[in-house]
Amino acid sequence: MILGALLLAVTACGGGSDSGSSGDGKGKAGGEPTAVSGQSEAVVSIAPKDGAKSVDTSGDLKVTAAKGKLTEVVVKDAKGAKIAGEISKDGATWTPSSHLAAATEYQVHAVAKDSEGRTAAEDSGFTTLTPQNTFVGHFTPEDGSTVGVGMPFSLRFTRGITNPEDVEKAIEIKTEPAVDVEGHWFGNDRLDFRPEKYWKAGTKVTVRLNLDGVEGRPGVYGEQAKTVSFTIGRNQVSVVDAKKLTMKVTRDGKTVKTIPVTTGAPGYETWNGQMVISEKLTVTRMNGETVGYGGEYDIKDVPHAMRLSTSGTFLHGNYWGGDAFGNRNASHGCVGLRDVRGGWDKDAPAAWFFNQSMIGDVVVVKNSDDRIIDPDNGLNGWNMSWDEWKA
Repeated sequence: MILGALLLAVTACGGGSDSGSSGDGKGKAGGEPTAVSGQSEAVVSIAPKDGAKSVDTSGDLKVTAAKGKLTEVVVKDAKGAKIAGEISKDGATWTPSSHLAAATEYQVHAVAKDSEGRTAAEDSGFTTLTPQNTFVGHFTPEDGSTVGVGMPFSLRFTRGITNPEDVEKAIEIKTEPAVDVEGHWFGNDRLDFRPEKYWKAGTKVTVRLNLDGVEGRPGVYGEQAKTVSFTIGRNQVSVVDAKKLTMKVTRDGKTVKTIPVTTGAPGYETWNGQMVISEKLTVTRMNGETVGYGGEYDIKDVPHAMRLSTSGTFLHGNYWGGDAFGNRNASHGCVGLRDVRGGWDKDAPAAWFFNQSMIGDVVVVKNSDDRIIDPDNGLNGWNMSWDEWKA
């Protein structure tokens, strides 16, 4: 009798497997929250529609949520590269931060929650248009190069740009150490970037050209997706005084050499202003006909030539000038340094300066009887004030 009573008590305390109810008699465990059930009321919409072809690279991609708020939007191409974007504060929309690449397949995954915390998801895929007309930007300096403190990052586009803001927005420049870098358009096919003052020696510059898919003008799209890096070398700025007929070479704040020169003769005066060495040629031909001076000269072996302007201003070796260096201005507008024919004498002033110079070094000409060089005549935007440049 006692054993039977114990068995009955154990059964009652255990609430046997067929009891069918919990202690509160309401069909659920006491104290547990009520589970959310049913389908989410949130509605996610993605444009363009799934499977769409020839989608425009700007403006067509939109993700919205109704009766809920977006919590996640992922847009990526076939290689897994994601498109950055931002969900609005009210959670109603997501917009991309940049344009899309052309001729590219994209997948979109979006999630939203309703007021009860229930989620709804939507997936879609589309392909952007394949442009019939494209443009690229030819740039200087070259990737991986070391350049002087005056070197801008300069792009020349193969087509005239009528949407400059979109193009400029697609170019990202980062520097180490950080410095503000701004762009300036010269006409509709050239865009240069520079800081307010010459670069600090040792600065590392990285440029991301995200031009693929940018509509630079109606129906004409960029096709570049490239990263370019260059480093700023030591600080060398040389000052040519056309009155004193000297060039003072300063490196990292110290004068290292003063060289006798000859500049433009009366009627052929050298431009004043800040000029950047954009090209170095061990030997070149200089023909007066190419710069509007007819047959006044044609020298086929000019040594140690460094370009200062697009229009033909050079700083170069001169073996035919006699005693002009330091004594009189006798050139057709160039800055001449004494040299020997063939350029073999490494101790000649022109050879020394050529070997001590790099693309991007600055040459300043002052006290010449001519105006300041135009900022777009070469890489010479330093002749504009910072306010003019940013405007």
